[in-house]
Amino acid sequence: MNKLAVFDFDSTLMDGETIEIIAAELGLEDKISKITQTAMEGKIDFFDSLTRRVALLKGLSESKVNEICHNLPYMEGAKETICELKKRGYTVVCFSGGFQNATGYAKKILGYDADFSNILHTKNGILTGHAGGEMMFSDSKGIMLKKLQSLLCVSYENTLTVGDGANDLSMFKYAGTTVAFCAKDCLKKEAAISIERKDLRLLLDKIF
Repeated sequence: MNKLAVFDFDSTLMDGETIEIIAAELGLEDKISKITQTAMEGKIDFFDSLTRRVALLKGLSESKVNEICHNLPYMEGAKETICELKKRGYTVVCFSGGFQNATGYAKKILGYDADFSNILHTKNGILTGHAGGEMMFSDSKGIMLKKLQSLLCVSYENTLTVGDGANDLSMFKYAGTTVAFCAKDCLKKEAAISIERKDLRLLLDKIF
């Protein structure tokens, strides 16, 4: 029996928002934070919010972005929770509206099986203010989840999803177990399980 666990990255596997931590390098953290907050509450379209925020990063060096992304604070209990899920037969995947610079590196640290995220476009090692990738839209996570379920032969009942914001809603529709982790109200309303403390190990107590 195949089982699948999908985690959001920012504010779920990682304690914070990657783009805000990057933006702090340019002194734009507050400006980007306001856009992020509005998007995660579902008040503006995710694609619009992402393109607006990425545009503000134009001119930053890719090497600086990688340095920041390789030193992010991971959520308490993230590694242990992923390890336990894998022991119990789950394929564990990360979906992120953030960036490959962060999720690809974190995969080595946290131990999940695959990551699907976006790519910051660069030219001559400098961010151009544009991005593309697999998680650009509000429904991207749901679309990718359906593809993985088909490829891995995983049922709705054997799918677990964990997230914190509005762009996680689309994957909740296709999962038998849905977890809102320190989440916005729009996601809590749709979740079967809600966790209010920043410790992913509490998830294990809820589902096993």
